[in-house]
Amino acid sequence: MHTTTDHDSTKPLTDVTATKTFLVSGIGTALEYYDFLIYGLAAGLVFNVVFFPEVDPIIGTLYAFAAFGTGFLARPLGGVIIGHFGDRIGRRPMLVLTLITMGVSTLAIGFLPTYATIGIWAPILLVLLRLVQGFAAGGEWGGAALFGLENAPSNRRGLWGSFTSMGIGLGTLIGTGVFAITSAVAGGDLVEFAWRIPFWLGGVLVIIGLLARLSMPSEEPVKTSDSGTIPFVEMFKKHPKQIFLVLGVSYGYNTIAYIGFTFFLSYLTSLGYDSTQALIGQLAYSAVLVASAPLCALWSDVIGRKKVMVIGGVSMAVFLFIYFPMVGTMSVAMATIAFGITGLLTGITQGPIPTFSGEQFPSHLRYSGMSAGYQIGAALGGGTASFIATWLLVVFDGNPVSVAVYGAFVMLVLILCSLGLRETHRVPTEEINAG
Repeated sequence: MHTTTDHDSTKPLTDVTATKTFLVSGIGTALEYYDFLIYGLAAGLVFNVVFFPEVDPIIGTLYAFAAFGTGFLARPLGGVIIGHFGDRIGRRPMLVLTLITMGVSTLAIGFLPTYATIGIWAPILLVLLRLVQGFAAGGEWGGAALFGLENAPSNRRGLWGSFTSMGIGLGTLIGTGVFAITSAVAGGDLVEFAWRIPFWLGGVLVIIGLLARLSMPSEEPVKTSDSGTIPFVEMFKKHPKQIFLVLGVSYGYNTIAYIGFTFFLSYLTSLGYDSTQALIGQLAYSAVLVASAPLCALWSDVIGRKKVMVIGGVSMAVFLFIYFPMVGTMSVAMATIAFGITGLLTGITQGPIPTFSGEQFPSHLRYSGMSAGYQIGAALGGGTASFIATWLLVVFDGNPVSVAVYGAFVMLVLILCSLGLRETHRVPTEEINAG
Protein backbone atom coordinates (compact mmCIF):
# COMPACT_ATOMS: atom_id res chain seq x y z
CA MET A 1 0.00 0.00 0.00
CA HIS A 2 1.37 3.37 -0.98
CA THR A 3 0.63 6.35 1.19
CA THR A 4 1.75 9.92 1.50
CA THR A 5 3.17 11.85 4.41
CA ASP A 6 1.85 15.01 6.00
CA HIS A 7 4.98 17.03 5.23
CA ASP A 8 4.80 16.27 1.51
CA SER A 9 1.15 15.91 0.65
CA THR A 10 1.56 16.87 -2.99
CA LYS A 11 3.76 13.93 -4.07
CA PRO A 12 2.93 10.23 -3.80
CA LEU A 13 5.66 7.87 -2.66
CA THR A 14 5.13 5.69 -5.74
CA ASP A 15 6.27 5.73 -9.35
CA VAL A 16 2.69 5.31 -10.53
CA THR A 17 1.90 8.49 -12.45
CA ALA A 18 -1.43 10.15 -13.12
CA THR A 19 -1.23 9.00 -16.74
CA LYS A 20 -0.57 5.40 -15.74
CA THR A 21 -3.38 5.53 -13.21
CA PHE A 22 -5.81 6.87 -15.79
CA LEU A 23 -4.90 4.11 -18.25
CA VAL A 24 -5.52 1.41 -15.67
CA SER A 25 -8.43 2.98 -13.79
CA GLY A 26 -10.05 5.21 -16.41
CA ILE A 27 -9.51 3.50 -19.76
CA GLY A 28 -9.96 0.00 -18.33
CA THR A 29 -13.22 1.00 -16.70
CA ALA A 30 -14.34 2.82 -19.86
CA LEU A 31 -14.00 -0.32 -21.95
CA GLU A 32 -15.62 -2.55 -19.33
CA TYR A 33 -18.53 -0.19 -18.71
CA TYR A 34 -18.94 0.31 -22.45
CA ASP A 35 -19.83 -3.37 -22.50
CA PHE A 36 -22.11 -3.11 -19.47
CA LEU A 37 -23.91 0.06 -20.60
CA ILE A 38 -24.55 -0.71 -24.28
CA TYR A 39 -26.98 -3.30 -22.97
CA GLY A 40 -28.97 -0.41 -21.48
CA LEU A 41 -29.03 1.37 -24.84
CA ALA A 42 -30.18 -1.79 -26.58
CA ALA A 43 -32.82 -2.36 -23.91
CA GLY A 44 -34.21 1.12 -24.51
CA LEU A 45 -34.15 0.86 -28.31
CA VAL A 46 -34.50 -2.69 -29.66
CA PHE A 47 -34.63 -5.48 -27.10
CA ASN A 48 -38.38 -5.07 -26.61
CA VAL A 49 -38.80 -6.14 -30.25
CA VAL A 50 -35.88 -8.56 -30.65
CA PHE A 51 -36.34 -10.58 -27.46
CA PHE A 52 -39.91 -9.76 -26.28
CA PRO A 53 -41.94 -9.41 -29.52
CA GLU A 54 -45.11 -11.15 -28.36
CA VAL A 55 -46.35 -8.34 -26.11
CA ASP A 56 -47.44 -4.70 -26.37
CA PRO A 57 -44.40 -2.45 -27.12
CA ILE A 58 -44.49 -0.57 -23.81
CA ILE A 59 -44.87 -3.86 -21.88
CA GLY A 60 -42.01 -5.23 -23.97
CA THR A 61 -39.97 -2.22 -22.88
CA LEU A 62 -40.81 -3.05 -19.26
CA TYR A 63 -39.60 -6.62 -19.81
CA ALA A 64 -36.43 -5.36 -21.50
CA PHE A 65 -35.70 -3.05 -18.58
CA ALA A 66 -36.43 -5.88 -16.14
CA ALA A 67 -33.87 -8.02 -17.98
CA PHE A 68 -31.50 -5.04 -17.86
CA GLY A 69 -32.01 -4.92 -14.09
CA THR A 70 -30.99 -8.56 -13.60
CA GLY A 71 -27.41 -7.50 -14.22
CA PHE A 72 -27.61 -5.44 -11.06
CA LEU A 73 -28.70 -8.47 -9.03
CA ALA A 74 -25.29 -10.02 -9.60
CA ARG A 75 -23.33 -6.84 -8.89
CA PRO A 76 -23.39 -7.15 -5.06
CA LEU A 77 -22.23 -10.77 -5.36
CA GLY A 78 -19.42 -9.71 -7.67
CA GLY A 79 -18.52 -6.87 -5.34
CA VAL A 80 -18.37 -9.15 -2.29
CA ILE A 81 -16.48 -12.08 -3.86
CA ILE A 82 -14.06 -10.08 -5.98
CA GLY A 83 -13.68 -7.51 -3.20
CA HIS A 84 -12.71 -10.29 -0.79
CA PHE A 85 -9.94 -11.59 -3.03
CA GLY A 86 -8.93 -8.05 -3.93
CA ASP A 87 -8.29 -7.38 -0.23
CA ARG A 88 -6.53 -10.72 0.27
CA ILE A 89 -4.41 -11.29 -2.85
CA GLY A 90 -4.31 -7.85 -4.49
CA ARG A 91 -6.17 -5.50 -6.82
CA ARG A 92 -4.39 -6.38 -10.08
CA PRO A 93 -5.52 -10.00 -10.66
CA MET A 94 -9.12 -9.10 -9.85
CA LEU A 95 -9.15 -6.21 -12.32
CA VAL A 96 -7.82 -8.50 -15.04
CA LEU A 97 -10.46 -11.12 -14.20
CA THR A 98 -13.37 -8.69 -14.34
CA LEU A 99 -12.27 -7.33 -17.72
CA ILE A 100 -11.98 -10.77 -19.33
CA THR A 101 -15.33 -11.89 -17.92
CA MET A 102 -17.09 -8.79 -19.19
CA GLY A 103 -15.58 -9.04 -22.66
CA VAL A 104 -16.54 -12.69 -23.19
CA SER A 105 -20.14 -12.22 -22.01
CA THR A 106 -20.62 -9.10 -24.16
CA LEU A 107 -19.30 -10.85 -27.25
CA ALA A 108 -21.69 -13.73 -26.56
CA ILE A 109 -24.70 -11.36 -26.42
CA GLY A 110 -23.73 -10.10 -29.87
CA PHE A 111 -24.04 -13.65 -31.24
CA LEU A 112 -27.24 -14.51 -29.34
CA PRO A 113 -30.12 -15.84 -31.48
CA THR A 114 -33.35 -13.82 -31.31
CA TYR A 115 -36.80 -14.83 -30.08
CA ALA A 116 -37.85 -15.46 -33.68
CA THR A 117 -35.09 -18.07 -33.97
CA ILE A 118 -35.13 -20.01 -30.68
CA GLY A 119 -38.21 -18.73 -28.89
CA ILE A 120 -38.23 -18.40 -25.10
CA TRP A 121 -34.59 -19.53 -24.86
CA ALA A 122 -33.51 -16.20 -26.36
CA PRO A 123 -34.59 -14.02 -23.40
CA ILE A 124 -33.46 -16.72 -20.94
CA LEU A 125 -29.93 -16.75 -22.37
CA LEU A 126 -29.97 -12.96 -22.52
CA VAL A 127 -30.71 -12.77 -18.80
CA LEU A 128 -28.01 -15.34 -17.95
CA LEU A 129 -25.38 -13.40 -19.88
CA ARG A 130 -26.57 -10.20 -18.25
CA LEU A 131 -26.00 -11.80 -14.84
CA VAL A 132 -22.40 -12.59 -15.85
CA GLN A 133 -21.95 -8.96 -16.94
CA GLY A 134 -23.31 -7.79 -13.60
CA PHE A 135 -20.94 -10.03 -11.63
CA ALA A 136 -17.96 -8.59 -13.51
CA ALA A 137 -19.14 -4.99 -13.15
CA GLY A 138 -19.67 -5.52 -9.43
CA GLY A 139 -16.01 -6.33 -8.89
CA GLU A 140 -14.69 -3.81 -11.39
CA TRP A 141 -15.76 -0.50 -9.89
CA GLY A 142 -14.19 -0.83 -6.45
CA GLY A 143 -10.83 -2.11 -7.65
CA ALA A 144 -10.45 0.50 -10.38
CA ALA A 145 -11.38 3.31 -8.00
CA LEU A 146 -8.93 2.05 -5.38
CA PHE A 147 -6.03 2.02 -7.83
CA GLY A 148 -6.53 5.75 -8.26
CA LEU A 149 -7.27 6.53 -4.63
CA GLU A 150 -4.41 4.50 -3.17
CA ASN A 151 -1.76 5.96 -5.47
CA ALA A 152 -2.89 9.60 -5.28
CA PRO A 153 -1.22 12.58 -3.62
CA SER A 154 -3.02 13.23 -0.34
CA ASN A 155 -4.56 16.49 -1.53
CA ARG A 156 -5.75 15.03 -4.85
CA ARG A 157 -7.41 11.81 -3.77
CA GLY A 158 -10.76 13.00 -5.08
CA LEU A 159 -9.38 13.77 -8.53
CA TRP A 160 -7.38 10.56 -8.91
CA GLY A 161 -10.25 8.47 -7.57
CA SER A 162 -12.53 10.08 -10.17
CA PHE A 163 -10.59 8.50 -13.04
CA THR A 164 -13.04 5.61 -12.61
CA SER A 165 -15.95 8.04 -12.92
CA MET A 166 -14.34 9.47 -16.04
CA GLY A 167 -14.03 5.92 -17.33
CA ILE A 168 -17.73 5.24 -16.82
CA GLY A 169 -18.58 8.48 -18.61
CA LEU A 170 -16.11 7.72 -21.39
CA GLY A 171 -17.51 4.22 -21.78
CA THR A 172 -20.99 5.73 -21.99
CA LEU A 173 -19.77 8.21 -24.60
CA ILE A 174 -18.10 5.51 -26.71
CA GLY A 175 -21.11 3.22 -26.44
CA THR A 176 -23.58 5.95 -27.34
CA GLY A 177 -21.36 7.10 -30.21
CA VAL A 178 -21.09 3.59 -31.61
CA PHE A 179 -24.86 3.10 -31.35
CA ALA A 180 -25.52 6.51 -32.93
CA ILE A 181 -23.19 5.82 -35.87
CA THR A 182 -24.60 2.32 -36.29
CA SER A 183 -28.15 3.67 -36.20
CA ALA A 184 -27.35 6.39 -38.74
CA VAL A 185 -25.65 3.96 -41.14
CA ALA A 186 -28.55 1.52 -40.76
CA GLY A 187 -31.06 4.28 -41.48
CA GLY A 188 -32.44 4.17 -37.95
CA ASP A 189 -33.22 0.45 -38.21
CA LEU A 190 -31.32 -1.36 -35.47
CA VAL A 191 -33.71 -4.29 -35.15
CA GLU A 192 -32.62 -6.60 -37.95
CA PHE A 193 -28.88 -6.87 -37.50
CA ALA A 194 -27.18 -3.58 -36.67
CA TRP A 195 -27.75 -3.83 -32.89
CA ARG A 196 -25.19 -6.66 -32.74
CA ILE A 197 -22.26 -4.56 -33.99
CA PRO A 198 -21.69 -2.58 -30.73
CA PHE A 199 -21.59 -5.85 -28.76
CA TRP A 200 -19.04 -7.42 -31.10
CA LEU A 201 -16.93 -4.30 -30.95
CA GLY A 202 -17.11 -4.31 -27.16
CA GLY A 203 -15.73 -7.82 -26.96
CA VAL A 204 -12.73 -6.80 -29.07
CA LEU A 205 -12.07 -3.46 -27.34
CA VAL A 206 -11.60 -5.20 -23.99
CA ILE A 207 -8.20 -6.36 -25.26
CA ILE A 208 -6.95 -2.76 -25.07
CA GLY A 209 -7.95 -2.45 -21.42
CA LEU A 210 -6.46 -5.86 -20.69
CA LEU A 211 -3.05 -4.76 -21.98
CA ALA A 212 -3.13 -1.72 -19.67
CA ARG A 213 -4.04 -3.79 -16.64
CA LEU A 214 -1.47 -6.47 -17.25
CA SER A 215 1.14 -3.71 -17.01
CA MET A 216 -0.05 -2.71 -13.52
CA PRO A 217 2.56 -3.04 -10.78
CA SER A 218 1.88 -5.94 -8.43
CA GLU A 219 1.17 -4.90 -4.86
CA GLU A 220 1.61 -6.75 -1.60
CA PRO A 221 -1.60 -8.38 -0.36
CA VAL A 222 -3.18 -6.48 2.51
CA LYS A 223 -3.63 -8.54 5.66
CA THR A 224 -6.70 -8.34 7.84
CA SER A 225 -6.25 -7.08 11.37
CA ASP A 226 -7.99 -10.14 12.76
CA SER A 227 -6.13 -13.27 11.72
CA GLY A 228 -8.37 -15.62 9.78
CA THR A 229 -11.27 -13.17 9.60
CA ILE A 230 -13.00 -12.78 6.24
CA PRO A 231 -12.76 -9.09 5.17
CA PHE A 232 -16.47 -8.95 4.30
CA VAL A 233 -17.47 -10.24 7.75
CA GLU A 234 -14.99 -8.03 9.60
CA MET A 235 -16.18 -5.02 7.65
CA PHE A 236 -19.82 -5.59 8.64
CA LYS A 237 -18.84 -6.08 12.28
CA LYS A 238 -16.74 -2.93 12.55
CA HIS A 239 -18.25 -0.53 10.02
CA PRO A 240 -22.00 -1.22 9.61
CA LYS A 241 -22.94 2.47 9.64
CA GLN A 242 -20.54 3.31 6.83
CA ILE A 243 -21.81 0.37 4.77
CA PHE A 244 -25.44 1.48 4.95
CA LEU A 245 -24.68 5.14 4.34
CA VAL A 246 -22.52 4.34 1.30
CA LEU A 247 -25.37 2.09 0.16
CA GLY A 248 -27.78 5.03 0.42
CA VAL A 249 -25.49 7.36 -1.52
CA SER A 250 -25.07 4.71 -4.21
CA TYR A 251 -28.82 4.05 -4.35
CA GLY A 252 -29.56 7.72 -4.97
CA TYR A 253 -26.79 8.26 -7.49
CA ASN A 254 -27.36 5.07 -9.48
CA THR A 255 -31.11 5.61 -9.66
CA ILE A 256 -30.74 9.04 -11.20
CA ALA A 257 -27.82 7.99 -13.40
CA TYR A 258 -29.73 5.13 -14.99
CA ILE A 259 -32.90 7.17 -15.36
CA GLY A 260 -30.72 9.61 -17.28
CA PHE A 261 -28.90 6.95 -19.27
CA THR A 262 -31.60 4.42 -20.17
CA PHE A 263 -35.08 5.69 -19.31
CA PHE A 264 -34.61 9.14 -20.86
CA LEU A 265 -33.54 7.46 -24.10
CA SER A 266 -36.66 5.30 -24.20
CA TYR A 267 -38.83 8.28 -23.17
CA LEU A 268 -37.60 10.35 -26.12
CA THR A 269 -38.42 7.62 -28.62
CA SER A 270 -41.89 7.27 -27.07
CA LEU A 271 -42.45 10.99 -27.67
CA GLY A 272 -41.64 10.63 -31.36
CA TYR A 273 -37.90 11.32 -31.60
CA ASP A 274 -36.17 8.73 -33.77
CA SER A 275 -33.36 6.59 -32.34
CA THR A 276 -30.60 8.68 -33.93
CA GLN A 277 -32.01 11.93 -32.48
CA ALA A 278 -32.31 10.32 -29.04
CA LEU A 279 -28.73 9.05 -29.25
CA ILE A 280 -27.50 12.55 -30.12
CA GLY A 281 -28.95 13.67 -26.80
CA GLN A 282 -27.17 10.81 -25.07
CA LEU A 283 -23.90 11.83 -26.70
CA ALA A 284 -24.29 15.29 -25.17
CA TYR A 285 -25.07 13.70 -21.79
CA SER A 286 -21.99 11.47 -21.93
CA ALA A 287 -19.59 14.13 -23.21
CA VAL A 288 -20.51 16.60 -20.47
CA LEU A 289 -20.38 13.83 -17.85
CA VAL A 290 -16.81 12.89 -18.82
CA ALA A 291 -15.69 16.51 -18.37
CA SER A 292 -17.70 17.38 -15.26
CA ALA A 293 -16.91 14.32 -13.12
CA PRO A 294 -13.16 15.00 -12.61
CA LEU A 295 -13.72 18.74 -12.22
CA CYS A 296 -16.28 18.16 -9.49
CA ALA A 297 -14.03 15.57 -7.83
CA LEU A 298 -11.24 18.16 -7.81
CA TRP A 299 -13.75 20.64 -6.39
CA SER A 300 -14.39 18.16 -3.55
CA ASP A 301 -10.64 18.14 -2.83
CA VAL A 302 -10.94 21.88 -2.20
CA ILE A 303 -14.30 22.46 -0.46
CA GLY A 304 -15.11 18.97 0.82
CA ARG A 305 -16.95 15.88 -0.39
CA LYS A 306 -20.19 16.56 1.48
CA LYS A 307 -20.71 20.05 0.10
CA VAL A 308 -20.27 18.90 -3.48
CA MET A 309 -22.63 15.94 -2.99
CA VAL A 310 -25.33 18.14 -1.49
CA ILE A 311 -25.00 20.72 -4.27
CA GLY A 312 -25.32 17.97 -6.86
CA GLY A 313 -28.30 16.34 -5.18
CA VAL A 314 -30.28 19.56 -4.78
CA SER A 315 -29.51 20.74 -8.31
CA MET A 316 -30.59 17.46 -9.89
CA ALA A 317 -33.80 17.27 -7.84
CA VAL A 318 -34.83 20.71 -9.09
CA PHE A 319 -33.80 20.17 -12.70
CA LEU A 320 -35.85 17.00 -13.13
CA PHE A 321 -39.00 19.14 -13.11
CA ILE A 322 -37.51 21.27 -15.91
CA TYR A 323 -36.16 18.42 -18.05
CA PHE A 324 -39.49 16.99 -19.18
CA PRO A 325 -40.96 20.30 -20.46
CA MET A 326 -37.69 20.87 -22.35
CA VAL A 327 -37.79 17.58 -24.24
CA GLY A 328 -41.57 17.93 -24.64
CA THR A 329 -40.99 20.82 -27.08
CA MET A 330 -40.01 18.18 -29.68
CA SER A 331 -36.95 20.28 -30.54
CA VAL A 332 -33.79 18.20 -31.07
CA ALA A 333 -31.67 21.19 -30.01
CA MET A 334 -33.65 21.70 -26.80
CA ALA A 335 -33.55 17.97 -26.01
CA THR A 336 -29.79 17.92 -26.55
CA ILE A 337 -29.35 20.84 -24.15
CA ALA A 338 -31.53 19.06 -21.59
CA PHE A 339 -29.35 15.95 -21.85
CA GLY A 340 -26.20 18.04 -21.53
CA ILE A 341 -27.46 19.65 -18.32
CA THR A 342 -28.39 16.20 -16.99
CA GLY A 343 -24.83 15.02 -17.68
CA LEU A 344 -23.40 18.05 -15.86
CA LEU A 345 -25.54 17.54 -12.76
CA THR A 346 -24.88 13.79 -12.74
CA GLY A 347 -21.15 14.51 -12.86
CA ILE A 348 -21.34 16.66 -9.73
CA THR A 349 -22.19 13.61 -7.62
CA GLN A 350 -20.45 10.97 -9.72
CA GLY A 351 -17.04 12.62 -9.51
CA PRO A 352 -16.48 12.45 -5.72
CA ILE A 353 -18.31 9.16 -5.04
CA PRO A 354 -15.41 6.69 -5.56
CA THR A 355 -13.05 8.53 -3.21
CA PHE A 356 -15.78 9.56 -0.75
CA SER A 357 -16.86 5.90 -0.46
CA GLY A 358 -13.36 4.46 -0.24
CA GLU A 359 -12.23 6.94 2.41
CA GLN A 360 -14.85 5.61 4.82
CA PHE A 361 -12.95 2.30 5.26
CA PRO A 362 -9.43 1.29 6.35
CA SER A 363 -7.17 -0.05 3.61
CA HIS A 364 -7.38 -3.73 4.58
CA LEU A 365 -11.20 -3.72 4.25
CA ARG A 366 -11.61 -1.08 1.58
CA TYR A 367 -12.21 -3.19 -1.53
CA SER A 368 -14.81 -5.29 0.31
CA GLY A 369 -16.42 -2.37 2.12
CA MET A 370 -16.87 0.09 -0.71
CA SER A 371 -17.77 -2.63 -3.22
CA ALA A 372 -20.46 -4.14 -1.00
CA GLY A 373 -22.04 -0.81 -0.05
CA TYR A 374 -21.88 0.67 -3.53
CA GLN A 375 -23.01 -2.42 -5.45
CA ILE A 376 -25.96 -3.20 -3.18
CA GLY A 377 -27.06 0.41 -3.62
CA ALA A 378 -26.52 0.11 -7.38
CA ALA A 379 -28.69 -3.00 -7.47
CA LEU A 380 -31.50 -1.36 -5.51
CA GLY A 381 -31.31 1.92 -7.42
CA GLY A 382 -29.81 1.46 -10.88
CA GLY A 383 -31.27 -2.00 -11.38
CA THR A 384 -34.82 -0.79 -10.83
CA ALA A 385 -34.61 2.83 -12.04
CA SER A 386 -35.79 2.47 -15.64
CA PHE A 387 -38.40 -0.15 -14.76
CA ILE A 388 -39.91 2.01 -12.00
CA ALA A 389 -39.81 5.16 -14.14
CA THR A 390 -41.57 3.36 -17.01
CA TRP A 391 -44.09 1.86 -14.58
CA LEU A 392 -44.82 5.32 -13.16
CA LEU A 393 -45.59 6.58 -16.66
CA VAL A 394 -48.03 3.69 -17.15
CA VAL A 395 -49.74 4.20 -13.78
CA PHE A 396 -49.99 8.01 -14.11
CA ASP A 397 -51.16 7.94 -17.71
CA GLY A 398 -47.93 9.22 -19.20
CA ASN A 399 -47.46 12.12 -16.78
CA PRO A 400 -43.67 12.55 -16.35
CA VAL A 401 -44.05 14.62 -13.16
CA SER A 402 -44.33 11.29 -11.34
CA VAL A 403 -40.82 10.39 -12.52
CA ALA A 404 -39.50 13.80 -11.44
CA VAL A 405 -40.97 13.29 -7.96
CA TYR A 406 -39.35 9.87 -7.71
CA GLY A 407 -36.02 11.33 -8.81
CA ALA A 408 -36.27 14.11 -6.23
CA PHE A 409 -36.93 11.49 -3.54
CA VAL A 410 -33.79 9.48 -4.35
CA MET A 411 -31.75 12.69 -4.39
CA LEU A 412 -32.99 13.38 -0.87
CA VAL A 413 -31.73 9.93 0.16
CA LEU A 414 -28.34 10.71 -1.39
CA ILE A 415 -28.11 14.06 0.42
CA LEU A 416 -29.04 12.67 3.85
CA CYS A 417 -26.65 9.72 3.58
CA SER A 418 -23.82 11.97 2.38
CA LEU A 419 -24.33 14.20 5.41
CA GLY A 420 -24.14 11.11 7.64
CA LEU A 421 -20.72 10.08 6.38
CA ARG A 422 -17.56 11.67 7.77
CA GLU A 423 -15.87 14.48 5.84
CA THR A 424 -12.52 13.18 4.67
CA HIS A 425 -10.99 15.61 2.19
CA ARG A 426 -8.59 17.08 4.81
CA VAL A 427 -7.80 13.80 6.59
CA PRO A 428 -4.21 12.55 5.93
CA THR A 429 -3.92 9.40 3.82
CA GLU A 430 -2.17 7.48 6.63
CA GLU A 431 -5.07 8.17 8.97
CA ILE A 432 -7.58 7.15 6.26
CA ASN A 433 -5.74 3.86 5.71
CA ALA A 434 -5.60 3.08 9.40
CA GLY A 435 -9.34 3.67 9.78
